[in-house]
Amino acid sequence: MIAFDQHVRSEALFVSNLQRSQQPTPESIRKAVLDTVGRLGETGCAELVAQEFGEHPDCALGRMQWARTAVQSAFAA
Repeated sequence: MIAFDQHVRSEALFVSNLQRSQQPTPESIRKAVLDTVGRLGETGCAELVAQEFGEHPDCALGRMQWARTAVQSAFAA
């Protein structure tokens, strides 16, 4: 598996189509991260995160908190 740091993984999950309400498994979280980074690249993920925080700061904070927690759990060694 490609090794991205936690920040990249969190940003990729944040901008992915995966939703907290889907109650994703660790496997689906890892897949969403890899697919999203593969599609957008690290820079593309960061750009979309910035855009969302600029346009929807009220929603973005909660989604990023979820993404960080989900990534930490899904990629735990």
